[in-house]
Amino acid sequence: MVSTESLPDAERAPAWERAVRHWLAPLSVSAPPSARPFEGALWSSDLGYVRVLSVRADPLRLSRTTRLVTAAPDDRVALVAQVSGTAALHQDGRSTAVRPGELALCDLRRPFSFEQREPFRLQVLCVPGHALGGSGSRAHRVTGRAVPTGEGVAALLGPFLSALVARAHRVAGPVGDRLAGNAADLLATLIDEQSPDGRLPGPAPREQLRTLIRRYIDDNLRNPDLSPARIAEAHRISVRYLHLLFEDEETTVRRLIQRRRTEACARELVRRGTATPTISAVARGWGFRNVAHFSRSFKAVYGHPPRDWRAAGTQVPAP
Repeated sequence: MVSTESLPDAERAPAWERAVRHWLAPLSVSAPPSARPFEGALWSSDLGYVRVLSVRADPLRLSRTTRLVTAAPDDRVALVAQVSGTAALHQDGRSTAVRPGELALCDLRRPFSFEQREPFRLQVLCVPGHALGGSGSRAHRVTGRAVPTGEGVAALLGPFLSALVARAHRVAGPVGDRLAGNAADLLATLIDEQSPDGRLPGPAPREQLRTLIRRYIDDNLRNPDLSPARIAEAHRISVRYLHLLFEDEETTVRRLIQRRRTEACARELVRRGTATPTISAVARGWGFRNVAHFSRSFKAVYGHPPRDWRAAGTQVPAP
């Protein structure tokens, strides 16, 4: 919770701008001249990889300029629920008034301005763009527009966001991770529903995130430090949520890494035959720290020790 209430008058506006930049996004904040000191309060909480905020303040203008986008990149998409006051939103060549009870999408990856012309309250949901799957790349079709919450996905997402803001501080970690996935799915569905073609193309966001993670694993198999923690950090999700993504499959993330490394070693052993490098060099080259562990893993997958496999020149089945 950040509030200007206890601050000296001269420090209120600068402190508020620092809070907005830290908890919401790298934004430029400007307030119109006023006869009384600026007042504002901001509350923030993280649920898994999403952030929810509640903001109350005097009139101000929030903007993400081209210079800020370049100097302080932010890959998130923000869904704003206007609770009170009326705002003017401009992004991607479109402008609209956002009134109480309406939703609006602000893509933090590109310039925009959001001007609150009277004292206001709003709620915000920030989701990493990659967590939205293909819908994240279509966000520009929905920006600069106000979305009523009387029907469609917005009728579900509006109350859901309000409930998250009200209860986030009491949500346990594992539940928060699941709610983060639900929030990302709902926001992705809203983007697709509000897109001009109105279609819901491609796999669900979580399936697309799994695909990205599998690709990341394959690209980093040679790194012996590849681990669930490193994968989660690279994709801005928690380790708990990473495991949740793969809980309906027949393997864990660690076993997936081990199997993909074993398959890569098997292909290289067949390709090189009895030529150098040694089996231990191949294993280490694909991220195995312990050769004995590699041999056990190899036999568990292929039914033969790696030495016999290489001698037989067996063809490796496609993964």
